[in-house]
Amino acid sequence: MAPRSWTTRLVCSLGLGLLLNGTPALLSLETSMVQAQGAVPRLVRQGYSRLGDNQVDAAVDIFQRAVKQYPNLVEAKLGLAIAYRRLGRDQDAWNTYQSVLAQEPDNLLALKTVGLLGGFRQEWQEPGIEALDRFLSLEPGDVDARAQRALLYGYQGRFQESLADYEVVLQQNPSPEVLLGSAQIYTYSGDFVRGLDLFNRYQSSGGTIGGNALIAYARALRGSGSPAQAAQILEGQLGGPLNGQDVQVRSELAQAYLDSGRPVEAMTVLEPLRSLPSARLPLARALNEIGQDQGLSDLVQEAAALYRAELSSNPSPNSSLLREAGDVLSGSPADRPFALDLYRRLAQQAPNDRIVALRILVLESQLGQVDAGQLSQRLTALVNPLPSSRADQRAFAQALVPLEPRPELLPVYQQLLASGVDVPFLNFRMAQLAIERNDFATAEVSLSAYQSTAAGAKDLAPQLLYAEIERRLGRLEDSANRYIAVLNTGTSDEEVQQAAIQGLAGIRLSQGRADDAIALYDRLLINNPTDLKLLLARTAIAYETDLASKAEAQAVVNRWLQQRPGQTTPELYTLVAALPAEREWESLYQALANANPNHRPVQVRLVETVALRNRSQARALVDRLTRQAQAFNPTGAAPFLLEADLAEALDDKSRALNAYQAALVREPSNIQVLSAFGGYRFRSRAFVEAEALYTQVLSYRPTDLEAQQSLAELSAVQGRKIDALVQFDDLRRGGSNPANASLRMRQIQEDFLQQRGFQPAWERF
Repeated sequence: MAPRSWTTRLVCSLGLGLLLNGTPALLSLETSMVQAQGAVPRLVRQGYSRLGDNQVDAAVDIFQRAVKQYPNLVEAKLGLAIAYRRLGRDQDAWNTYQSVLAQEPDNLLALKTVGLLGGFRQEWQEPGIEALDRFLSLEPGDVDARAQRALLYGYQGRFQESLADYEVVLQQNPSPEVLLGSAQIYTYSGDFVRGLDLFNRYQSSGGTIGGNALIAYARALRGSGSPAQAAQILEGQLGGPLNGQDVQVRSELAQAYLDSGRPVEAMTVLEPLRSLPSARLPLARALNEIGQDQGLSDLVQEAAALYRAELSSNPSPNSSLLREAGDVLSGSPADRPFALDLYRRLAQQAPNDRIVALRILVLESQLGQVDAGQLSQRLTALVNPLPSSRADQRAFAQALVPLEPRPELLPVYQQLLASGVDVPFLNFRMAQLAIERNDFATAEVSLSAYQSTAAGAKDLAPQLLYAEIERRLGRLEDSANRYIAVLNTGTSDEEVQQAAIQGLAGIRLSQGRADDAIALYDRLLINNPTDLKLLLARTAIAYETDLASKAEAQAVVNRWLQQRPGQTTPELYTLVAALPAEREWESLYQALANANPNHRPVQVRLVETVALRNRSQARALVDRLTRQAQAFNPTGAAPFLLEADLAEALDDKSRALNAYQAALVREPSNIQVLSAFGGYRFRSRAFVEAEALYTQVLSYRPTDLEAQQSLAELSAVQGRKIDALVQFDDLRRGGSNPANASLRMRQIQEDFLQQRGFQPAWERF
């Protein structure tokens, strides 16, 4: 299940409405310059005198003459720059301050003013940041300069750096203007709760939110669970000309309508933007949000096309556009190669940015460009240690959630959640890992935490995990009903629909209703005829139920390998493992085992294939795979389960027995170990030991279907026909695999009668 992550937003140039004519500290610096003139030419003193009397036009004339007369006099240039700035002649002020810095690189007034002017134009932002970097290296305690740098970082979409500065500034009793700026940056970074809190603090100080800041305030409300209030605020801003602000209002209003359950109004309010080239990015953001929320792939694709068009029309995109486009496009499987290229371009600009490196690694994993060992090694290097700042931790969490959960990430998730990081989908990932460990209580706590958030409350994905928990507990019909309930919501989210249908198909297969399972996949394939993942899954069911031949199943695998070289998917593993070992597939088994060293059935096929040509090499391979598993999980039972499976593949019964026993020593109450060991004892005809193991499974999980069926079969194979009939009848009445249970009852009855010399009634005609 793909995470419902927020897309990083660009803050449009001059979009926050916070740029001031001068902070008190900057005015103080300028005043000091006016008052400190002594040993300078009389003409320059006259210019500063005019500034002191607020005769700025006259001061400009005097300073222009002074600069011509004394071209290397910094005081004359500074006076002219101050006068230009006070008149609003920004370009002239910018050029003059640059001239000062070329002569005196550490001039505090010039550095700070360039930092202020950096917010006036997009192309001045980066030089403004550089000037403030130098200023703060000389005056690290200047809160105004740090706040301005934070603002410029925010304009560029460099939220990690921006929030790191704001974390310092907000501890210093900030001014209302700083509160308003930080509120917007926190909101645009996706931290809606903190953003809303800062907006409230600003209003409590007597400030009134207006202009572009009102758009950010509405976003904070929407992201904090008040979309109707956000929509009401934004509706009041409509009606003016279709300018830059109206475009932003419509984009945000569409998303507020969407979160309020009004998708039709959302699309309607966006319609005027479709013919406006300057609205390309706001439209793309809104369409992507609607498409992701509603599961409408056509809108997601339209948003992706808009991002591509924007990048095509901008041959030198800044880092914020690259980052935003990469974040959005990485959510679409078809666009991930392009997103990876964008992140690699970002990495060239910022080679030490661990977040960008993490984004690249996640995409490479999703595209099958990195095997499990490399993924684990690079992940470990990137996440250890985790950053200490709140902003960086949140960025790490956002970068991690698209990656399917891995056991080694559990402590990372725990640490991030313990630090209070506001990335709700981390709880969903925690639940997935807990389910894999059969720790259902922890999984349900994590799912509840996710559902208590604004994002989780409207997400149907938790219902899929609840259904999986019920399946693992043996409550198959409850699991099926939950999947059906998800489908009955009428959700248009294609990913959720597909997952629910596939889950329901798995339940029907477990209930012995293979025809129903295949029919469900056929339903999916009607709407997605080219989806090879669905075809792989359907073929696996058909093959295992004798509804597809070995040749047909192999043809589907080969088709995947031709069309998706190097890529893997769980459905591929399932079908490959279902088919018998083939010599010519040894390299395929090896590649799949490298990509997912935790998939035991494929590793079994690899060992079987190697054994066909060299049994000693196969034994050495078992040793190596077992060592790798133990290094990956030194304290758990999983490595010994793998060793047991591989030993059985080589018919090494002694080693298999020892491995199962070692697994039980590690985890005596592990249901998976007990069930697997019970199956081994059954296959070895050690029926008493098998019965004891399955009975132990039921003591921990009374509804375990596999254990119930196995005990019924054990009764039958040991000649206890009446006990077996009762047990299978209980299974049939419980709705668990009724067709199979009825068939087994009939077979047992037939065998029972024949043993006593009777001919069954159904055989007399």
